[in-house]
Amino acid sequence: MNKYASIQQLFDDDGLIERWPSRKKKNNQLLVLEYLFEKFDTEKKYTEREVNELLNQHHSFGDPAMLRRELFEKKMLRRTLDGRAYWVNKDM
Repeated sequence: MNKYASIQQLFDDDGLIERWPSRKKKNNQLLVLEYLFEKFDTEKKYTEREVNELLNQHHSFGDPAMLRRELFEKKMLRRTLDGRAYWVNKDM
């Protein structure tokens, strides 16, 4: 079974995430974040702009900042104190 089957309704015809799941759907929010997390190169450091560009390639609702914050808050991404560099948390 596809790991992301329960969130397929969130994708548009182009395969982009078109909306963020409601607060009642915490599990779906986590699945969206896991889907996005898999798009990051584990060996690369990203600027904030590069993170936003990568996220924009996979969603169409226009809020890369919220997605970036969620990935950081869920400890999927790490960052420097000044927010200039981001990288994948390899402990995930």
